[in-house]
Amino acid sequence: MSDETTSTTPSDESVEVQAETPPQVAEEGPAAQEAVAVDETPATEEAPAVAETPADETPAVAETPAADEAPAVAETPAAEETPAPAEETPAPAEEKPAPVAPKPSVPSPAALASKMAARPTPPVTPSVVHEHSDSAKFGRVDDEGHVFVKVGDEEREVGSYPGASPDEALQYFARKYDEIAASADLLVQRVANPDVAAKEVADGLSTLKEHIADAHVVGDLAALDASVTAVEAALAAKRETEQAARAEARAAATVEREAIVAEAEAIAGQHPDQTQWKQSGERMRALLDTWKQHQRSGTKLDKPTENSLWQRFSHARNHFDKGRRTYFAQLDSTRAEAKGTKESLVKEAEALATSTDWGPTARAFKNLMDQWRQAGRASRTEDDALWERFKTAQDTFFNAKDEVSAAEEEEFRANLAVKEELLKEAEQILPITDLEKAKAQLRTVQDRWDAAGKVPRADIDRTEKAIRRIETAVREQDEKKWKSSNPEVAARANSMVTQLRSSIETIEADLAKATASGNEKKVKDLTARLESQQVWLKQAEAAGDEFGS
Repeated sequence: MSDETTSTTPSDESVEVQAETPPQVAEEGPAAQEAVAVDETPATEEAPAVAETPADETPAVAETPAADEAPAVAETPAAEETPAPAEETPAPAEEKPAPVAPKPSVPSPAALASKMAARPTPPVTPSVVHEHSDSAKFGRVDDEGHVFVKVGDEEREVGSYPGASPDEALQYFARKYDEIAASADLLVQRVANPDVAAKEVADGLSTLKEHIADAHVVGDLAALDASVTAVEAALAAKRETEQAARAEARAAATVEREAIVAEAEAIAGQHPDQTQWKQSGERMRALLDTWKQHQRSGTKLDKPTENSLWQRFSHARNHFDKGRRTYFAQLDSTRAEAKGTKESLVKEAEALATSTDWGPTARAFKNLMDQWRQAGRASRTEDDALWERFKTAQDTFFNAKDEVSAAEEEEFRANLAVKEELLKEAEQILPITDLEKAKAQLRTVQDRWDAAGKVPRADIDRTEKAIRRIETAVREQDEKKWKSSNPEVAARANSMVTQLRSSIETIEADLAKATASGNEKKVKDLTARLESQQVWLKQAEAAGDEFGS
């Protein structure tokens, strides 16, 4: 209420407040209470009690409802206490309209009471019938209007409701208990709901305890305390459940972060020559984005674990970036060196491109190609340009060489026809029946073979093998004849025959003696030796016959 309203209230009309008073009554006095009755809640079911009580006869209030417990006459009623509309129950001001003028100050309770006594009281028809509360059975009202609540075997005074009947006063404080009990029941439901966080329940429980501590109500306070105890126990269990869920989520998040770090470390640990820098760099950036996403919306890790993982992740990224810079710096140096080497090779190749010294130049180009492969790579653009120049010089030489070779091939085809005929003639030498005649025929073929000249490259191997086969057959026959006519060989063969015959005679004599003496073991050994010597004698005699002995 305004200060103006308070100033119009005489001191002898103030209400004594001993314990709990509504905000308007306790803070602004009867004038404020009067203002509410006139301006906000006309013709309520409780209004006559105030209107008909003179200010100087206002009874002392031992304890009136608190701000959240104020009766309808002191504050705007709750939904179930809403007064009937003004048009159904006209206010006294409507019976005697005041002239249009600046709004006067709100009259005091005494003045209002005098005016109300001078005219008949309009009928009051309550628009809302309060529902009976069973909580009232836990309280009582004494003869002086004081309300008490039963707590076990004791009673506790909760306040009074001036101008109301004992049942109305009891029901008022009982309804206030029902409101708190409803809040407690709601909190019990919320603590059982897994979707409601423990913090929300804890905040609600704290508020509920504050209301219970300050409340002056009538009801089953023991049941209310039991509800609070149940909520506290369920809240402790919920906190443990949430703590376990958070620990599980934190463990899973740690595994996910660990996987990010491990992959980053694997990328950073690759050998520089085997690293796909572009793809690896893109993957590193993606891992960083994933890490940030975990920080923004994922489960929070404990500080030491997150710091440790971040240090590893940061170290891997820094190592990768450093390795990439080092690699490309070295690559630039290597490419510059390769470029210089290949430029020298290109100049040499271009100098050889017009050479007609086919064989040596071809070998020189092969050597240049080997050096090119070992030189490394320059940048793609420069390397492609240098290779184009090198290949052009190489093609120029080998194209010219191929043209000359093609002309030679035509000439060599005529030589091939001559050698084909010579091969047919040489084939007639075999088989050899007259060695000297065969040697003379072969010499004639060989002389004409050399004079025929080169044949095409594709036919060289075939023709050379054919003539070599005939030459080998004649040479082997000549060597065999020489061996058979060699006096030294013949003498060695005759000497071997003589020695073997003498040895056989000795063995036969020993064998006869062993047989006569009955020495079976010696007989067996001598028999084996005799057989071997006889085989060798046959071979020696055959060799002697071959050499003409």
